[in-house]
Amino acid sequence: MGRSLKKGPFIEPKLLLKVKKLAISGEKKVIRTWSRDSTIFPEMVGFTFEVHNGRLFIPVLVHEEMVGHKLGEFSPTRKFIRHGGRMAREQERGEIAKQTAVVPAKKEKK
Repeated sequence: MGRSLKKGPFIEPKLLLKVKKLAISGEKKVIRTWSRDSTIFPEMVGFTFEVHNGRLFIPVLVHEEMVGHKLGEFSPTRKFIRHGGRMAREQERGEIAKQTAVVPAKKEKK
């Protein structure tokens, strides 16, 4: 569900202040933040943010296509681990072997 239009998009005030200070100074310094719910504004394009994912900081370089999205969208909080284990890997290898197996040619009768 989107945010109300009369309220406008959310951005942490301290984060916006940091971005504006760096834009004025012209530095391309990395900005570290815990504010995953802040909306990406056009002023943030070109800056690198380190967004906290609950365990560590993930570097996010902001592009024009990201404007309007949230910072947290680009810092995943969960790590995908393939299901299965040894048995699943063996089955997968077997399926690949079946696909790549060479079928012997039929002998012609004279």
